[in-house]
Amino acid sequence: MTRMAPSTLVHLFLAASIFTQTFARLCTSPGQLRGNTYDYIVVGAGTAGNVIAARLAENGANDVLVLEAGVSNEGVLAAQVPFMGPTLTPNTPYDWNYTVTPQTHLNGRTFPFPRGRILGGSSSVNYLVHQYGSSADYDRLARITGDPGWAWRNLRRYIDRHEKFVPPADGHNTNGQYIPSLHSTRGILPKSLPGFSHGIDARVIATTQELSAEFPFNPDTGGGDVLGLGWVQSSIGDGTRSSSATTYLNSVINRRNVDVLVNAYVTKLVRTGTVGGKPSFRGVQFANGPQSPTTNVFARKEVILSAGAFGTPQILQLSGIGDRAELTTKSITTIVNNPSVGKNMSDHVLLPNNWRVQGTESLDNLLRDPVAFGAALDQWQTSKTGVLSNGVTNHLGFFRLPNNSPIFATTPDPASGPTASHWEMIVSNFWINPAVPQPATGSYLTLISALISPTSRGTLKLASNNPFQAPLIDPNFLATDFDRYAMRESVRAVKRFAGANAWSDYVIEPVGDLAAQTDEAIDAYVRSISTTVFHPVGTASMSPRNAAWGVVDPELRLKGAEGVRIVDASVWPFVPNAHTQGPVYLVAERAASIIRGY
Repeated sequence: MTRMAPSTLVHLFLAASIFTQTFARLCTSPGQLRGNTYDYIVVGAGTAGNVIAARLAENGANDVLVLEAGVSNEGVLAAQVPFMGPTLTPNTPYDWNYTVTPQTHLNGRTFPFPRGRILGGSSSVNYLVHQYGSSADYDRLARITGDPGWAWRNLRRYIDRHEKFVPPADGHNTNGQYIPSLHSTRGILPKSLPGFSHGIDARVIATTQELSAEFPFNPDTGGGDVLGLGWVQSSIGDGTRSSSATTYLNSVINRRNVDVLVNAYVTKLVRTGTVGGKPSFRGVQFANGPQSPTTNVFARKEVILSAGAFGTPQILQLSGIGDRAELTTKSITTIVNNPSVGKNMSDHVLLPNNWRVQGTESLDNLLRDPVAFGAALDQWQTSKTGVLSNGVTNHLGFFRLPNNSPIFATTPDPASGPTASHWEMIVSNFWINPAVPQPATGSYLTLISALISPTSRGTLKLASNNPFQAPLIDPNFLATDFDRYAMRESVRAVKRFAGANAWSDYVIEPVGDLAAQTDEAIDAYVRSISTTVFHPVGTASMSPRNAAWGVVDPELRLKGAEGVRIVDASVWPFVPNAHTQGPVYLVAERAASIIRGY
């Protein structure tokens, strides 16, 4: 800390006396905080947490503390350059570096499960796809919770507050690529259409015309109507990633009523008494690391847990809130016996399907050639344009199994409604395959298929009562007949897509076991390389106020306790028809309205 002249110290003291608080800043140690008591404490500066912090801080009377276990996003180039998103995870300082338990139905394999450990959370490390899902998802959420406020007709109004649709980085004409009336230009988070065109774009659109019955063109998959294939919408503005940190948090970081502390690993909620016959948890304990002393801070009004689908249930369990039988085995005293904590986890399963293709139109050589990549990075740094101003896909689509599919004779349709999907296809102009490294030579097309309406449910459990030990994450992927059937049929569908005339002079052959034809061989292929799209939800599910199951009520208050709300992906009882940042943003916007009472 630099020394100041005495007169400067006097002026600062007088200013503090007048305003009662100093200006907000990004804190790196507990000693920099203005005190140990705030009106609101937000645990987790991720996708949802930063929305809550920003909206609460808009009211200057609210004193807000944000605790983030990770590092600052400032100066992290890969968190700014859209195309570099995949380099941020796994096995980096910006990732929690979780792995799943051996997956019974995926040949016993284990693999990384990326989660952002950085300001912005997973919105700072994801692949930037930004849509909201099917309107049926929100109507289903309203039915499940018994609260019509969660229906699409209500949630869609938060789009106006949230998004700021901006021109793509290359400034191309976007007519016909989205429906402007479904979007907002007045919100806080810039999003855009693709900012770099690929040679395969025309082939994709031609296929929607040639195979329109199965792969119809959707002019806007981001406005509540997901079925069909269309142009991707991404959290990118001016060629740069838009995260909750660069938008929501940045909008309030200089306010005098906000403190943000990084490297603050929350170890548990602290019980502060009993209110209305319920234990009150208006305290939070955190540390900088396993060998660091703990610090307690307290909330006059509420603690908002926004630590994500893994962090939130882990903190609850460490605090004595969870399944008594499980907590007892970890020598944790149960304060609130709620067996739903950490259960009901669902996620989208990712299956990368690769084809070898003609020529050098793909981006594979760019990724192999440091000189070419360096030139692309120079272009981005100079003008925020070029291939790196884009995400990893220009097109995606959501699709349903045929209504007469044999699986529906034994399994009810798990989609949230007849306009919701069962699986997704993502088109990429290069090799993507988390299970298999990029080949040293050749050009590739990737058609990812993802399971969107899974019926399998997994769990998150403590490995021990050590808060610094990673939890046991078991998504239980492909545990049901429906999930296996849907993935099998998605493989057949993407093969039909790649077999269209539009690809006849481009696609050479499928790679490896994608060539499988029989049910058994396709199932074996799916088991061998499927992983996660990293969209976990459900581990602190929302449920009706008086329901015996669930973790939060429709106003997101922790059941069986007082002083705590949960606002993050964990409250979704099922995984929506979207890459989950969009739905989480809308939930957080409504949560902020509920908390503030407007």
